Amino acid sequence: MLSALPQFANARVLVVGDLMLDRYWHGATARISPEAPVPVVQVRDDEVRAGGAGNVALNTAVLGCTARLVGLVGEDEAGRLLAERLAARGVECRLQTVADAPTITKLRVISRHQQLIRLDFEERFAQRHAARVTAATHDALEGVQAMILSDYAKGTLSDTQALIGLARERGVPVIVDPKGHDFGRYRGATVVKPNLAEFEAIVGPCADDAELVERGTRLCADLELEALLITRSERGVTLIQRSQPAWHLPAHAREVFDVTGAGDTVSATLGCSLAAGLSLRDATALANLAASIVVGKLGTATVSVDELRAELNAHAPRPRGLIEAAEARDAIATARRLGERTVVAVGPFTPFDTQRLAYLEAAAARGDRLLALPLADDAGAGLLPALRIVDWVVAARDAAELHALLQTLQPDLIALPATHAGNMPQTTAEVVVLPGG
Repeated sequence: MLSALPQFANARVLVVGDLMLDRYWHGATARISPEAPVPVVQVRDDEVRAGGAGNVALNTAVLGCTARLVGLVGEDEAGRLLAERLAARGVECRLQTVADAPTITKLRVISRHQQLIRLDFEERFAQRHAARVTAATHDALEGVQAMILSDYAKGTLSDTQALIGLARERGVPVIVDPKGHDFGRYRGATVVKPNLAEFEAIVGPCADDAELVERGTRLCADLELEALLITRSERGVTLIQRSQPAWHLPAHAREVFDVTGAGDTVSATLGCSLAAGLSLRDATALANLAASIVVGKLGTATVSVDELRAELNAHAPRPRGLIEAAEARDAIATARRLGERTVVAVGPFTPFDTQRLAYLEAAAARGDRLLALPLADDAGAGLLPALRIVDWVVAARDAAELHALLQTLQPDLIALPATHAGNMPQTTAEVVVLPGG
């Protein structure tokens, strides 16, 4: 259950991958060119940002982690400018300079907050530079708690197996933002994070969630991955872990302004969260929150701890205790947006003894939030708000209202005590009968 941010300041993260200089020319557009049917932009501002693996490292540093970066740049002004920008933001750069290729640069022309055109200046880095990247990674891994491989298919990660092997020797989890049609290159990684299009390019189109999970589970086994994290745009994310049920986490509703660099933010937040000691599930929930923030910004951008904390607080479920039915519906919906699973435990809770406590503990273990649903005249119900394992209590006037509430609350799971399993409510939700009660 994600209720607070981890201590990012104690975490150290290494980012290895394709570096880019993102350049933005901003200006006003007031006329069409007489030479061709295109707008004329009068450039007023020249802005530069770190892109690709550089943006991942910046996101890492902004969250407060110690950020190290390994990548390739050319012997040019763009490479020097990129290194200066990164160092100024607190990134520990271990960049490898090559003479046979330029620093990858992407120039975007922006007018009235709209991108008019993008110009790319790049050449793929040669395979012979892989040994330099591996050697730099070997040294940079000292003392880190997570490594992120940011692959944009530009040649920096020509030997991913060597890099993953170095991390595994040290027990360092590896998060991969993949590219291309050969995911075998990432065998043995901890988490591979494709978007839906990248995933289906590997396994084929998936007709529904069940097929997506089945193919994702098979891919995890084939590639010896601990997990796949599939980002699905407006449908949120799906986390597939070996030997655990798949987890579908919905997206947080927000106006999308620019998705540039959103994947970098997800990778950085995931890596920082794992390095700071969060479980993969909680790290995924936090990365999903970060993505909802960054898509509201223009261009490659970062997310601060204050922004994450504010977003986390805004989506936090209601306070614990006795609440009304309408409040319970909102609380369950909010918990679901956070990726939390709500279990409703149905009474009776009288007499309140060790059997009923065991029943509540078994119900709480099935999810992240527990809502107890007693009848108003159930004497044992008065003790429920005081229990640490119970998040919310909603009292029903009679059995008819209780059954109606089970239909309208729409929890993830309904728990019934074994002694009253015969009184099965009419509901479309999953129902489980538990011992005790």
